Amino acid sequence: MTSHTPETLSAYLQQMETLLNLPLPPERHDAVLLQLQRIAEMAQPLMDYPLEMREEIAGVYQL
Repeated sequence: MTSHTPETLSAYLQQMETLLNLPLPPERHDAVLLQLQRIAEMAQPLMDYPLEMREEIAGVYQL
C-alpha cells in the first residue's frame, strides 16, 4: 500500500512546479494539493485490489 501523506503530495507538487517552471500562488498550491489528496483517496481501493501474478497489464497503444 502506498502512503500519500500531505507532505509527500506537497513535495511532489513543488517538484512539478519547478520542473514545469510553473510556480503557483499559495492559494492555488493549496487547492491543487487538496485535489491530489482527494484523487489519492479515491484511487486507493483500486490500488489495494490484489492481482495474481498471471494477470497481464493493459496494452500500450502508440500513434
